[in-house]
Amino acid sequence: MAPPRTLPTIRPGDGSGGTLAFKRDQLAFLTRGLERHGDIFRFRPLGIPMVLVNHPDYIRHILVDEAERYDKNASLFKVVRPVLRNGLIANADTSHWRRQRRMMAPHFTPRAVSAFVQGMTDETARILNRWERDYGIGGTLDVTDEIGQLALRIVNRSLFSADVSDAAQAFERAFGTANAILGAFFRFPFPPLGVPTPSHRRLRRAIADMDAFVSGFIRRRLAADTAPPGEEADLLTLLLHSVDEEDGGGMDLEQLHHEVLNICIGAYETTTNTLSWVFYLLARHPEAEKRLHEEVDRELDGRIPEFGDLPKLAYTRMVVEEALRLYSPAYQFMRRATTDDVIDGYRVPAGSNVLINSYLLHRHPDFWERPAEFKPERFTPEETARRPKHVYLPFGAGHRICIGKHFALTELMLVLATIARGHRLVMPDGAPEIHPEALITLHPKGGVRLRLEQRSSPTTRMRHGYGQRD
Repeated sequence: MAPPRTLPTIRPGDGSGGTLAFKRDQLAFLTRGLERHGDIFRFRPLGIPMVLVNHPDYIRHILVDEAERYDKNASLFKVVRPVLRNGLIANADTSHWRRQRRMMAPHFTPRAVSAFVQGMTDETARILNRWERDYGIGGTLDVTDEIGQLALRIVNRSLFSADVSDAAQAFERAFGTANAILGAFFRFPFPPLGVPTPSHRRLRRAIADMDAFVSGFIRRRLAADTAPPGEEADLLTLLLHSVDEEDGGGMDLEQLHHEVLNICIGAYETTTNTLSWVFYLLARHPEAEKRLHEEVDRELDGRIPEFGDLPKLAYTRMVVEEALRLYSPAYQFMRRATTDDVIDGYRVPAGSNVLINSYLLHRHPDFWERPAEFKPERFTPEETARRPKHVYLPFGAGHRICIGKHFALTELMLVLATIARGHRLVMPDGAPEIHPEALITLHPKGGVRLRLEQRSSPTTRMRHGYGQRD
């Protein structure tokens, strides 16, 4: 057997650039690396050993076949750990993570998520009423900000059975600050986070604001020691009473805080950014919007969607999945090689940070025809079956796949269908093209601004439920 080959390497003088090129435009830097070196190569921003892999076979090897060789004690998760601490997203202690996952997984199955559906559609109907009142039909709104507020209302109604109207905007601002600072730090990790620069002080204040948001709800629930009267148990109540099937214990209050914060951030980010892109893409592709409206009209006949409607909304799901292909919020993640490994004949040294970037993977020309185009039809069952499983990773893969996948897909489809049954969000005249901004998560740079239009008469809308749940 031939000895392992040395990985192709990006060097400052080879046309791809070095650390400063990575800092200026991470996606452009990695794209040049793929063009020059192929689907696996290494680079060293500020001396940190990184290996990009961009092929489904390599990704299956890392996340499934040889998953025990790779852990989450990688640079990307070290960057976000000051915010996420030991929650499921960034937890590097495998045994601790498994215990947490065992306790939490029963509350995120499709059946469990179905209990939160009415809250999702109620909050969407409520925000549509407010849009009509505050902006009026024909008014232009900041879709990213508005959907962000909706996403926090939904996740916090599901978590806390609470109305978070005023607190939501403070949480949004705090997370936006943290995301921008940590995104810049990942590209250029200097000076260290412990150094009290102005940006790092802003980060600490943002973390404190998010912590206060979560801890206030937990303190009030502990003081009441029960779910709100007349309500089904919310997620916080379920987590408070979760027990590990192996050791019979629960989670302490510090761990509960970490998990609740992870849920808030994960659910907020997925919904806000995905739906911002969904409405932007539909506004730019009227043929896809028309097909979506035809399905919603046919399957719902003006009703507010319910959980049982989801299997019938096949094209709605395809629209969501295609938006997630083009602009996955969690567009990159990382593993650390704990031992030397060999991938496709290349030696991957122990300690390497292995980077998987779904923004690039989801545009791989060997697996996606005309990958830059918005084509929801890519996600028919037949087309999906033709592709390798690990070429589409909006929620990760393997045993650490996102626990909130079912919650997120349910919410995305229900919000989209609820809005689409009576309204459109259309491109204002002269609106510029929007580009992605690669922070820790992927954002539409500058936000998405669209004009609110009505698809049906006020009489029809009232008959089918608008204005009845505010």
